[in-house]
Amino acid sequence: MKHALAAALIALACPAAADTTVGLLLPASGNYAALGQDIEDGFRMAIGGAGRDDITILREDTEAKPQTGLTRARKLIMQDRADVLVGVVSSAVLGAVRDVVDGSGTPLIVANAGNSDATGKDCSPYITRVSFSNDQLNRPMGEWMAAEGIGSVYTLAPDYAAGQQMIGAFSDAFEAGGGEVIGGDFTPFGRTEDFGPYLAKAQASGAEALYVFYGGADAISFVKQYDSFGLRDQMPLYAVGFLTAPLYLRSQGEAAEGVIGALHYLPSLDTPENAAFVDAYRAAHDGDLPSEYVVAGYDAGRLLLGALDSGAAGREELARALPQVAYTGPRGPLEIDSATNNIVQNVYVFETVSKDGEMTHRLLDTIEAVRDAPNGCEMG
Repeated sequence: MKHALAAALIALACPAAADTTVGLLLPASGNYAALGQDIEDGFRMAIGGAGRDDITILREDTEAKPQTGLTRARKLIMQDRADVLVGVVSSAVLGAVRDVVDGSGTPLIVANAGNSDATGKDCSPYITRVSFSNDQLNRPMGEWMAAEGIGSVYTLAPDYAAGQQMIGAFSDAFEAGGGEVIGGDFTPFGRTEDFGPYLAKAQASGAEALYVFYGGADAISFVKQYDSFGLRDQMPLYAVGFLTAPLYLRSQGEAAEGVIGALHYLPSLDTPENAAFVDAYRAAHDGDLPSEYVVAGYDAGRLLLGALDSGAAGREELARALPQVAYTGPRGPLEIDSATNNIVQNVYVFETVSKDGEMTHRLLDTIEAVRDAPNGCEMG
């Protein structure tokens, strides 16, 4: 399997007409630092596997602060003259850098931030997303839960752009399917250590289930507090799947058992492409499983390699070439929607389970080729 992966990567490589400078815009500190490291690991895995020596990688720490992200993006674009930017974890940071990316004509490959507007009403021919949109993951989960006969939910999420968009997309789809959102709260982002008062309100609502979005350190503390609160039998926990991502399972332990989520990648996917990817990653990372963030970074690298392989060089040519790249990778078939520059991909519904002494994910359903509507996007 490792040989198959290496062969696939080598096939993407070709002699370059000119060196390419990549600016990584990722958090190296704060709540999302671990996500940034996973994305960088995946990106470097793709570039390193291709054996190219004509790609220079620069890195800037965005933290999860929009103004910091904007300052770092301006440095990479204007001072370092980066040919392409890769990264952005926070939806709020993506919103902050959108205009400088578009105005400077610098292509940005989004490797995490799901800000739906970036491939909706605020889309740009210079922004190509290879991760997900907040609508893309939550809309199918709302439809799926309604179809499963769940009648009512209470929602919780951090109070910033991603939390609001994710809960909004889920709620619209769930209620369109016949369910009812009885109530919900947006918790202060990065400042909520005690979820107890919010869990008490959810319990008192009488809803059948709890639906949440949390990532980073919040995902670990929320799952542990939900388990300690004793809600498991009374109010089952559903979530956009970042809540029990591989990155957090080791810390969450059996507290995560039974959580049902939806995500665009699971390390347990039974495909030749994923098996090769997982084997290669584990061999280089002490047996750890790759997270969806690693895959997003890896696919950002493969997208760039595919564009370079087509002969594109420089900002304008790369921006035009990136949306043309398509392949089947660890997460399954991948293409870019020309109407929005957002990824088209499968969404996997899973249950978090304990197996052979380790926490893992059991696939429940696959929703194929999920594509967002343009939602106001008019590609210039």
